[in-house]
Amino acid sequence: MNEWEWQLLEDKTVVDHIVIAGAEVRTGDRVRLFPHKGGDILDIALHGQIATIESIEQDYEGKSHVCVVLDDDPGRDLGLLRQPGHRFFFDASEVEPLPADEQRQKEIALKPRILVAGIGNIFLGDDGFGVEVAQQLAKRTFPAAVRVADFGIRGFDLAYALQDGYETTILIDAFPHGHQPGTVSVIEPDLNDPNASPANFVEPHAMNPMNVLRMATAMNGPLKRVLLIGCEPATFGGEDGKMGLSPAVESGVHEAVKVVERLVEKILNEGLSN
Repeated sequence: MNEWEWQLLEDKTVVDHIVIAGAEVRTGDRVRLFPHKGGDILDIALHGQIATIESIEQDYEGKSHVCVVLDDDPGRDLGLLRQPGHRFFFDASEVEPLPADEQRQKEIALKPRILVAGIGNIFLGDDGFGVEVAQQLAKRTFPAAVRVADFGIRGFDLAYALQDGYETTILIDAFPHGHQPGTVSVIEPDLNDPNASPANFVEPHAMNPMNVLRMATAMNGPLKRVLLIGCEPATFGGEDGKMGLSPAVESGVHEAVKVVERLVEKILNEGLSN
């Protein structure tokens, strides 16, 4: 079953686990695919492939479906972010859990603990700051515990991504907060305060990060930890009629990349010491 077909099903319910061949299988476990005979060309191509379970969901008839992303898919991160074209749905009888030793073979199979999300609108001048930082970070090599993604102005996609249980979410965006253009600041909003928001927060791209955080909290309960890396814009909202970042914010991109790398290293080291 492909992504489009799955969207036709109603009242999807997330299932904690299912039992396959006597083994309890959960999200994050690795399986080998054995699509039923008589399928399409895609089923033939996927036969024998190893994949990671992204979710286990139940349709309106109460039947469980296993959603997986392929371990060898170059767009695997998109699948884990629930983007179409990189997620595949199978009946429980079409997947076989890997032995325990093979489950541990690839660190890539583990669900990331940290989400680094760039947001912004590249058509609105310095508002493209978060997008540019995410693109620069995507060229770096991070541990499998870290996922970097460019969400642009896709607030709903980000809200859904935040349902995946990240221990820390790092949002990157441009917003005026009373500093010199290009100044990079790190803010940890109080997620328990529904009115918490950085001073003078303005969002021309209609994706106020605080609103997205509130949406995600309403959907699935409180988030664990969120950090907001913001850059003071020189031209906000494209008022000068030009695309691209100003020189000041361009230099802020490089600083933000370093800040993210330091934060990620610190968070991962804290996790190891606990």
